[in-house]
Amino acid sequence: MSYHNLTIKAFVKLGEFLRTFCEFITSDNYSENINDEWNGLFKAEIEMAQHYNGWFSEENCIYAFQEWGNLLKKENLENWLKNYDLTKNKEKVVALIMAGNIPLVGFHDLLCVLVTGNKALVKLSSNDQKLIPLIINYLKDIEPYFEERVIFTKEKLEHYDAVIATGSNNTARYFEYYFGKKPHIIRKNRNSVAVLKGNESREELTALGEDIFRYFGLGCRSVSKIFIPTNYDIDTFFNAMFPYNDIINHNKYANNYDYNKAVYLMSEYKILDNGFLILKEEESYGSPIASLFYEYYDNLEDLKSKLKGEEDKIQCIVSSDFIDDEISFGQTQKPSLNDYADGIDTVNFLLRTS
Repeated sequence: MSYHNLTIKAFVKLGEFLRTFCEFITSDNYSENINDEWNGLFKAEIEMAQHYNGWFSEENCIYAFQEWGNLLKKENLENWLKNYDLTKNKEKVVALIMAGNIPLVGFHDLLCVLVTGNKALVKLSSNDQKLIPLIINYLKDIEPYFEERVIFTKEKLEHYDAVIATGSNNTARYFEYYFGKKPHIIRKNRNSVAVLKGNESREELTALGEDIFRYFGLGCRSVSKIFIPTNYDIDTFFNAMFPYNDIINHNKYANNYDYNKAVYLMSEYKILDNGFLILKEEESYGSPIASLFYEYYDNLEDLKSKLKGEEDKIQCIVSSDFIDDEISFGQTQKPSLNDYADGIDTVNFLLRTS
């Protein structure tokens, strides 16, 4: 069997396992299945991940596993890869420097490396040391082919042919200096925005709350700013956010809410507040945890031009009938396999890199 068929078959099995695991762990009688070795390991590692990184709540870890379980189906993988000629790949070692802001955030890059027939040299974020090695151990268990395909390291990266590195604007400068002579994809800070027209239904606005609050707003696909028409009734927005009010019971989120609110008040900024989310009028995009920036606009066409000019700062635009490649409300944390970070086709990069 070819490496391609082996790889696809293994990832399909992984998807089946993740769907089954998420079903059992959220059921009332999950303890009956805990004796299964891998169910027990995944349950234990979720608890450990939460211990090491308080933002990796059990709910968010399970959500990430569930989303990957839904993506890793045979038809999804085949539809994704049918547009590429994988035989063109020249096997290489690809260094992956992963972010750790949300659970499994680096898994798509790892998947791209493996399905194209390459090897991965992985440097994990200190914030996510548990979940990706867990998945790779599962893959190695069901398919020995992966034993030599993925290496994790904490040392200086050496003996690699290409680099995919994700970090902040500051670390990106270091990455450019250090990896610039190798074929590379280097990702910087990006944020996502929503454009409201004022005619959204309550259901659409509540769905937008998923884009704002999922993963505590820490993802590059998390909405950190909304654009609203002049004279927009902000109470309409706040009322639709109410179903997410339980987020304030998360200790780290509550601490950030209290801290940022205190800073804003001491600085005499004008803020709007509903008890678990702070709105601040601001031109920039990267709002702190428990805060959401907003900006008024007068004309949709002018706003399109503004956002087009700042597209290097933006990952997703959430709206309805605003632009062609917009994301629907509530869908930012449900990317498909061909939704590449920063719009750079990772598979194509790997296939054309020798």
